[in-house]
Amino acid sequence: MAVLINEQIRASEVALTGLRGEKLGFVSREEALAMARAQGVDLVCTSLMSSPPPCSLVPKGKGKAVAGKEAAAGKSGKSGPGRTTGAGSKEKVKELRFTAHIEEHDYDTKLRQADKHLRSGKPVQLVVKASGAKEGLAAKAVLERLLADLKESGMKDSGIQTGGKGSQVKLNPR
Repeated sequence: MAVLINEQIRASEVALTGLRGEKLGFVSREEALAMARAQGVDLVCTSLMSSPPPCSLVPKGKGKAVAGKEAAAGKSGKSGPGRTTGAGSKEKVKELRFTAHIEEHDYDTKLRQADKHLRSGKPVQLVVKASGAKEGLAAKAVLERLLADLKESGMKDSGIQTGGKGSQVKLNPR
């Protein structure tokens, strides 16, 4: 397993965890590196499989050991998306699909649907389809606008994930 430490991390945004395991949220790479330098610790990327990647502040020189422990803990039956939790109940996530060049009326309608689901306590997956590289930027812009419009009723579970066919983000209710 490859462990990325400090400047080796290339992501623009990271999901940061503090020295005592406290979640510090999504911060820019530069901000996370500045925090690590200020505290005299290392910034360690624990997984490259998600966007933004989860990173932790760890004591100097302990990066590889901590990353190995977290990888082992991740393999040991942790509950994740699509897996059943507790008494066998699956968490339902409402998926709303958009196009990269959505018309204003359609945008408003889907925005109301997403807001309604979030306010009722249900998570929402926002997916914007794009057909080419040029539409990829438009797809990300639509998601960023949605995140801004839904900031009172939901918070992002992960960063915006961008792929060949578009972009997506999951929002959890506040």
